[in-house]
Amino acid sequence: MRSLLCAAGAAGILWSAAVAPAAADEPDGFTISDPRITEASGLTASRTHPGIYWTHNDSDDGPYLYAVDGKSGRTVARITLRGIGAPRDVEAISAGPDGDLYVGDIGDNLGGSWNHVWIYRFPEPKRLRDTTVTATQFDVKYADGPRDAEAMMVHPKTGRVYLASKKQGGGGALYEGPRQLTASGTNTFRKVSPVDLWVTDGAFSPDGTRLVLRSYFGARIYRWQDGRPKDLGSVGVPVQQQGESVTFSPDGRTLMYGSEGAGSEVEPVGLSDEQLPDAAKDDPANDDGANGQGRKGSSDTDLDPGFIKGAMVLALATGLVVALRRLMRRR
Repeated sequence: MRSLLCAAGAAGILWSAAVAPAAADEPDGFTISDPRITEASGLTASRTHPGIYWTHNDSDDGPYLYAVDGKSGRTVARITLRGIGAPRDVEAISAGPDGDLYVGDIGDNLGGSWNHVWIYRFPEPKRLRDTTVTATQFDVKYADGPRDAEAMMVHPKTGRVYLASKKQGGGGALYEGPRQLTASGTNTFRKVSPVDLWVTDGAFSPDGTRLVLRSYFGARIYRWQDGRPKDLGSVGVPVQQQGESVTFSPDGRTLMYGSEGAGSEVEPVGLSDEQLPDAAKDDPANDDGANGQGRKGSSDTDLDPGFIKGAMVLALATGLVVALRRLMRRR
């Protein structure tokens, strides 16, 4: 009897997995091919150049940023920053609503012993080519003392900068910067919410209604409401060599996860239901229906490939159950 129950349970699980609603079309992943990029620690989708993702090395590389084509994985431009000091531990990059890119030199491998860290800001280049740009440098401190952080997120509507520290001395936290950063003094970031995650990166959705924070092996997504995160639960993360970065696709429907290492892969994970940013859920062009089960470009009369696969799995499982019954009768 136990064999029958196991077979029936397996059939149900396989059926559910096979006929689960197809996710909306999502971008393909890509492999970073540039041999100079060996510790890709941050990732953000370009707001100026469709299909381009900006990344950078963790440390010991210099003031460089790389524009990578999201289809081929090829570097199409390397940007050199001038007007700043020597980068110490660059961990994050984010695009702001002002057409600028923000770079977070915020890591502290000594466990939070540096009394200040830096953020660099510069206009995203209109042309993708190797060039040097002048950046503005901002000194940053935490109101409750030094922290080790790897995540920096710029809100796409307000332009306010947020940092997420790693879990240390009791836990990680989300910190809020001043309304506007100043280059003439210290910018103090204040704790606004605890974060129970070993955060390695984070990102706001393009419409600013969702925040994702990732760790090496997991991630959580939040509704952004009145300047504070409301936890919506965990979200899928691919198995990677060393999970370091995350950003939203330009339409907000997909998370793009990056990893460190030479020839590292950037892998997509589609969002659904409450995880989807408000603008993505409300976009009629997606034609996903009330429960997200539609698929853009599909015909009402076409059989879904998942349904056909599920039917085959169910038939196979049913045959297994029948065979087990006959075997038990012989006993």
